Amino acid sequence: MLNRRLFLKKTGLGAAGIGIMNAFPGFSQSIIQSVPFVLPRSTPEKQGISSANILKFLDAVAKSKQEFHSLMIIRHGYVVAEAWWAPYSSEHRQQLYSASKSFTSTAIGFAVTEGLLSVDDPVIKFFPDELPAEISENLASLKVKHLLSMSVGHAKDSIMILEASPTGVTWEETFLSQPVVFKPGTQFMYNSGASYMLSSIVKKVTGQTAHEFLRPRLYEPLDIPEATWTENFEGVNMGASHLRMKTENLAKFGQLYLQKGKWNGKQVLSEAWIAEATSKQIENGKNDSSWGFGYGYQFWLNPPGGFRADGAFGQFSMVLPKQDAVVAITSESINTKTVMQLVWDELVPAMTDAPVPENLSESSQLRKELKALKYDPPKMETHSATAVKISGKEFTLDKNVFSAKAVSFRFVDDQCIFTLNEDGKPDIVITNGMNYWIREGNLKPLPHSLFSLRRIDFDSIVAASATWQNENTLLLTWRLIETVHSDSLTCIFDGDKLTIRFLFSVARLQNKPDDRADISGRMMV
Repeated sequence: MLNRRLFLKKTGLGAAGIGIMNAFPGFSQSIIQSVPFVLPRSTPEKQGISSANILKFLDAVAKSKQEFHSLMIIRHGYVVAEAWWAPYSSEHRQQLYSASKSFTSTAIGFAVTEGLLSVDDPVIKFFPDELPAEISENLASLKVKHLLSMSVGHAKDSIMILEASPTGVTWEETFLSQPVVFKPGTQFMYNSGASYMLSSIVKKVTGQTAHEFLRPRLYEPLDIPEATWTENFEGVNMGASHLRMKTENLAKFGQLYLQKGKWNGKQVLSEAWIAEATSKQIENGKNDSSWGFGYGYQFWLNPPGGFRADGAFGQFSMVLPKQDAVVAITSESINTKTVMQLVWDELVPAMTDAPVPENLSESSQLRKELKALKYDPPKMETHSATAVKISGKEFTLDKNVFSAKAVSFRFVDDQCIFTLNEDGKPDIVITNGMNYWIREGNLKPLPHSLFSLRRIDFDSIVAASATWQNENTLLLTWRLIETVHSDSLTCIFDGDKLTIRFLFSVARLQNKPDDRADISGRMMV
């Protein structure tokens, strides 16, 4: 399984539609209408923000060149604008990256409220069988609150060290064996390994994974039934990342915190915990960026006030108490500071205390633009004489790091059906639309490039397209729409020879070459 995963991880895999009220992408209208919405909807103007200002924000997003995948703006408890740039859409979960950390903190909050632990408990208390032979003074003084506030005392983030733990050595053992260089609580240092340890502590004190523990306490009250959270080989949720949920549910999470733990009239999460978790627990900078305004318990503090769950490449649930607002965003941004600055500069100042007059022209224009937001696939030629020569033929691949044995391309009407073969394993089949996305049916175990050398991967629905760049060059573009990333394969045919070149979406957005070597093959006669 690892070899097949490696090939398709190395083939990385990259989408959108937006709407307010009933303005959703037409291609998924029937699915969206069947989904029960918990959060009420309203017009922007009724909640104190004009359609013109949201249009201005969308224009700024387009000009920024940051790749948004979804957006939801909540004001006074009402969704006033929501967006999915096609082929991303509301029914799909999104990989949250480090925004997952805020959910791990929440699990700790429930455990603290239920008296299962205290933030002042020493960490070594929970791992008597995984401690090093010698316990340093700093390790002995490491408390749960230091894990929460990213003030462990390590010299560097430990997550990659944990993931490289030797066979038979638990991640907990590896973490506890790391030198605690600084006195815990004295220095901020972002440490995803600390978040993993919090997840492990939840399992130690509850007998359940953090995900299982949150289900009746958070997911069920907020109507979040579809969330998934990857576990490592020890059966512990990653804690620092790998949580997936729909954009609306990420927004609900922010709204729960905005409402100080109340949901539908019930106190779901302790108000005292929320106040503690979202207050500055440690200094983390000089207020010179959106990451320098202080850090709470797995929450970042915002420059204009409030706090946020914050994940790599721009996964956000921003809580703005002064504005009584929540802004949820998923994206593949290569400059997340720009994404946040767009919210601070364009949206926050536009929120007024009272309703604003309706402008029918601006409202109509906003609805039109919301419906039109999308990422088109590359569009060149849909036909080539080469297609006739290669259709259905198998290309045997030379030895490669993916252990992929063969590929084939079959052209039927306006589709290109790509098949990957590896001896002894089922074929991977991806159906690509010629100059358009095909999504339905492309549900396969296709982990993306970032995890190609790690031990964790996951499935995703693929939106796939194909186009002929010239008579002999076929470009396949794959968007893993339940993750952040995408990939493209440039397939060059020269007689009976095939060369495949890769371009991962992060490299594409940074205008850099891909770091994966080409693979080659030859057509079987």
